[in-house]
Amino acid sequence: MEDLNSPGSSRRNFIKKTAMAGAGLTIGSMGFTAKSYASILGANDRITMAIIGIHGQGQTHITSWCGLKTSKNVRLKTLCDADEQWFASRAKKVTELSGEKPVTEWDMRKVFDDKEIDAVSFATPNHWHALGTIWACQAGKHVYVEKPASHDVWEGRKMIEAARKYGRRVQVGFQNRSFANVIEAIKFLHEGGIGDVYMARGLCIKPRDPFGIAKDSTPPATLHYDRWLGPATYRPYNEKKGHYNWHWFWDTGNGDTGNQGPHQFDIARWGLNKNEHPVSVYSTGGVYGFNPKECAQETPTLQSSLFKYQDGKMLEFETRGGYSNSESSLDTRIGNIFFGTEGYLELDGQTWKAFRKREKDPFAGSKAAAPKPVDPRTPPGGTEHYANFIDAVRGEKDDLLNCDINTGFYSSTLPLLANISYRLNRELKFMGGDRDREKFVNDAEADAMLTREYRPPYIVPDQV
Repeated sequence: MEDLNSPGSSRRNFIKKTAMAGAGLTIGSMGFTAKSYASILGANDRITMAIIGIHGQGQTHITSWCGLKTSKNVRLKTLCDADEQWFASRAKKVTELSGEKPVTEWDMRKVFDDKEIDAVSFATPNHWHALGTIWACQAGKHVYVEKPASHDVWEGRKMIEAARKYGRRVQVGFQNRSFANVIEAIKFLHEGGIGDVYMARGLCIKPRDPFGIAKDSTPPATLHYDRWLGPATYRPYNEKKGHYNWHWFWDTGNGDTGNQGPHQFDIARWGLNKNEHPVSVYSTGGVYGFNPKECAQETPTLQSSLFKYQDGKMLEFETRGGYSNSESSLDTRIGNIFFGTEGYLELDGQTWKAFRKREKDPFAGSKAAAPKPVDPRTPPGGTEHYANFIDAVRGEKDDLLNCDINTGFYSSTLPLLANISYRLNRELKFMGGDRDREKFVNDAEADAMLTREYRPPYIVPDQV
């Protein structure tokens, strides 16, 4: 008999086989009508989901999974968060969208123990992405994980190893990989639309106001603080370093270069057609426009990063959190510009235009302009990307994923390398020519920042 507890088993296939086992067995002889048997197969084919992290981007996950209830036969069973204050409002939203009241749980390990759960999606702070994904894979769950794939480079490689070892589909939330207009623009670049693309530029122009300072205090009763802190170095609870503000502290976040930035880093690397690491990185910047006495932010508000690949091609990235103009004819704040030997291409959201040499009018572009969000801080949706994950889980093939963990890892590594250069305040040489050797060239100080000291018992293992 098939082992239902093994990561590679399929509950759906097992039930189908069991239901029809035995020579000469018919639907009627089992006591089922055709209608009731069809209902069982429908439930059997259902993908049952749980969301880990339901604040912020987790709300987009709720909307997306519930939105796939009918078209993809998805059931959102469980909501999990270390802070129970969100349970009532988020559960209400699920009920409104799906007609079903979800289970709520603060301990993700109990979610992984639930044999009904086929897959989980992570919208936790960045420092939980890797360990949570590894635990889920070990428990036999498929994973959709937000960007960046990991908080540190080394643990991203461990995520790949876990996905492969346990045969799980792991999709990284780079939604642009599933947008038709973006796919069209990248295809245009790869087919020589502007000649040989020698440089890609990424932009993250997001207004960020100071969020203040507070004294350390006692965590609220709803928050399981030890679990929220997880792998990060222990620090006393501080309300200005918690929900959402965790992005701006190195132990839990990666700044806007590693927050919004990964989306445009991914597009830039994709457009350059670079399935490898760069060989050098230099990143500089600082915290500008804030009085340090008014805001405790550690990560930069302004950051410029430059990467070079082994063949000399370049990737530029700029993060601006203060007052700023937009760029390009598309009025781009969150987007990309590609430069080639025959022209250039602008990409803003899902709208793109290509210009030949010094001509002022575009000669190619997206067939229909996608509407831009009113607020550039609006988190991306991308239901197509969630649907693609479900198709890959059901099809049981990694190559069906539009952004498999390996792809997501190479894009996530870019902002992580930039931040190491920024923090060390110098250019770094990386072994980009050696595809799977994530080390700097003769630089022990930089190598030490490829990982972190994990806080027991929340340790990413060397052997997953």
